[in-house]
Amino acid sequence: MTEKLTGGEALVAALRAHGTDTVFGIPGTHNLPVYAALSRHGVRNVTPRHEQGAGYAADGWARASGRPGVCLTTTGPALLNAATAAAQAHSDSVPVLFLSPGLPLRHPGRGNGHLHEVKDQRAALDAVVAYSHRVTRVEEIPAAVACAFAAMATGRPRPVHLEIPLDLLDEQAPVTIAEPVPVPALAPALPQVRAAVRVLADAARPVVVAGGGASGAAGTLRTLAEHLGAPVVTTANGKGVLADDHPLAVGAGLHHRAVHDLVRDADAVLAVGTELAPSDLWSGPLDLPGTLIRVDADAAGVTANALPDIALVADAALALRALLEHMPAPGDAAPGARRATRARAEHREQARAEGSAHLGLTRALAGALGRDGVLAGDSTMACYYGALSNLPAYKPRSFLYPTGLGTLGYGLPAAIGAKLARPEAPVVALHGDGGLMFTVQELATAAQLRLPLPVVVVDNGGYGEIRDEMDARGEPVHAVDLPFVDFPLVARAMGCHGLRADDEPQLARALQAALAADRPTLIHLPESAAG
Repeated sequence: MTEKLTGGEALVAALRAHGTDTVFGIPGTHNLPVYAALSRHGVRNVTPRHEQGAGYAADGWARASGRPGVCLTTTGPALLNAATAAAQAHSDSVPVLFLSPGLPLRHPGRGNGHLHEVKDQRAALDAVVAYSHRVTRVEEIPAAVACAFAAMATGRPRPVHLEIPLDLLDEQAPVTIAEPVPVPALAPALPQVRAAVRVLADAARPVVVAGGGASGAAGTLRTLAEHLGAPVVTTANGKGVLADDHPLAVGAGLHHRAVHDLVRDADAVLAVGTELAPSDLWSGPLDLPGTLIRVDADAAGVTANALPDIALVADAALALRALLEHMPAPGDAAPGARRATRARAEHREQARAEGSAHLGLTRALAGALGRDGVLAGDSTMACYYGALSNLPAYKPRSFLYPTGLGTLGYGLPAAIGAKLARPEAPVVALHGDGGLMFTVQELATAAQLRLPLPVVVVDNGGYGEIRDEMDARGEPVHAVDLPFVDFPLVARAMGCHGLRADDEPQLARALQAALAADRPTLIHLPESAAG
């Protein structure tokens, strides 16, 4: 049905037609016509205190829910504030739609000092997302939204930016709201399926490496691993794709020697939905003497970092289902289970040694989160040395972590998005003292929303990772120590509960109380008490 709508209303109506009921953003002079339309279409706006927080919250929403998140900013500095979050979403293959006004259609090309003027904000965002598109007519807006959602559902999910000239937001025109474009999942080519089946069926020592791209195929991946008797290791974003207490689960963390040894010994490796990226491997690529079979929805990604012997460019669930359908009867799974048990024991020993300073923390977190919880972690030592490999996960999309770009400040706003997407699940944010200061203002957002959200801050007095790297290089250690901040006092000033825990039992009790509280609770934990 065609209606005469303003550009702002056309945008919101199109979002609603695509299932959007929540956006994260801050009103500004140039996006007010969009805000005027939100409530009329049943779309809730969550107002973070900074646009970077809005982007991270939309990212957390998308990761936890499996649906695209939406970040709405105004022009210029607001959109550029969100650019880091957009780059993080692109790095970790998260579908987030970034929306902003742009300067007017007839704005002088060389600029004239207009409010929030940026030389070329569309180009700035285009550098860090899948694509950035500037519409030029009100009538185009619904189609642009439909195209963006279709793009985020095609192949590897990536963020998209739409720019709408601010004069179009108030302009009226006859508009037809486009229905969502059906995007069928990409099926694998049968010759590659048969080739992969022959290799896997004949393999004596198969191994599965699962990344974030396997999150929607967890059940099928488990069935195939059991059929093959194949140990399963996961990347950070794949954590929980196979429950950590499954007999074939080795754990998360591709950088450990146990994983490298397991893969080196394998005669077939099935890598599903992973780039095999340096940010997951840390210390160099995997040695892959066996046959490498890669499953990836992205034709470019399927050859990244390691050339496959057999490539299945396809949706992970469809590819794994096709492999199962063509697989002969299962053989003896006992040898695979024994290999998984040995590798898991070695992996956990290495993980415990690496994360020894944070084992009490991870035990307390495990007790609080149970089997259904979500941890939103920051790029902090407590997360990548502690929680990544030592915190058990039982479901996909339960470990939200800024892997590739490695941004600071992600955890708290991402936890807000995750809690709004999954209100029934226990959600905890994990930060270091340095990283929290990048987005500490989002405590006020969580307090305004009355979220029962524990925010654990592990305090090592500064940027501990960089301090250690300076020391390891034999260089002067400087510019990394941060003066003491009374984080519980800061939290209380923003409407949260705030307290300090000095050992594991205190932390465990604080987490349980925080999950039942009437507002967020910041828990300040000295690093000496995290072990």
